[in-house]
Amino acid sequence: MTYGDTTTRYRTQDVDGLKVFYREAGAVEAPIVLLLHGFPTSSHMFRDLIPLLAPHFRVIAPDLPGFGFSDAPSSSRFPYTFDRLADVIERFTERLGLSRYALYIFDYGAPVGLRLALRHPERITAIVSQNGNAYEDGLSTGWNPIQKYWADPSPENRAALKAFLAPEATRWQYTHGTDESRVAPESYALDSALLGRPGNEDIQLDLFLDYASNVKLYPQFQKYFRLHRPPTLAVWGKTDPFFLPAGAEAFKRDNPSAQVEFFDTGHFALETHGAEIGAKIVEFLTTLQPTAVAN
Repeated sequence: MTYGDTTTRYRTQDVDGLKVFYREAGAVEAPIVLLLHGFPTSSHMFRDLIPLLAPHFRVIAPDLPGFGFSDAPSSSRFPYTFDRLADVIERFTERLGLSRYALYIFDYGAPVGLRLALRHPERITAIVSQNGNAYEDGLSTGWNPIQKYWADPSPENRAALKAFLAPEATRWQYTHGTDESRVAPESYALDSALLGRPGNEDIQLDLFLDYASNVKLYPQFQKYFRLHRPPTLAVWGKTDPFFLPAGAEAFKRDNPSAQVEFFDTGHFALETHGAEIGAKIVEFLTTLQPTAVAN
């Protein structure tokens, strides 16, 4: 089924005194898809996907606290942990009255979204994972410097991770393993500008440290997949330097009906294969039973 007005609108929602910016498109009565971005980006990464989904779904894409155009309070005022990010997004969905929705999870959006699934499995109609990892099989050696920081959170190991925040590192994340001529430069330029805001460095370094909490939750995420068997589609850039194809295949270990599709691109797969991924998502979600995706 298709719906009427598909114009993207740019809004903010107060969540317990925190301003959360979000993009929204599609009819209010349509099934909901919640898009959760990753590091070091924002809902801007969905700018081309949203118009592809909006004729069929109500699409909502928030910026996580500390990212994009949402508030970024200092670490002394807001503890930057993945539990807290999930708290904010959970309250955000409740403030908007989202009682049932499909999840699109990417990178950091995966541990945030999967925490929501653990807390409220009845709210999740389906999961689309685009390089959103939930298995140690999917962790590449690119994680070694961060894992070193988890084992020894010394000032020296923290300082070493600042290299991940440099503009050239952000550009590399977008262009590694893909055709750079297809990657819009404003994508990594915007991310770099927002990462460079005063105080943001410590926010990101705090989240690097807390990412260890996500790996500890992997067994619980996997148990959720086994028990609840949410309809799952993994759409994966196969040359991702951080999350390996094995992480996509692993979904089928706990949920044998999971669908896995690989694309010849890198981490930010939407930059080069947005049309193909969008078509797969529409096909996947519209073939579910209507009652499975309704609000």
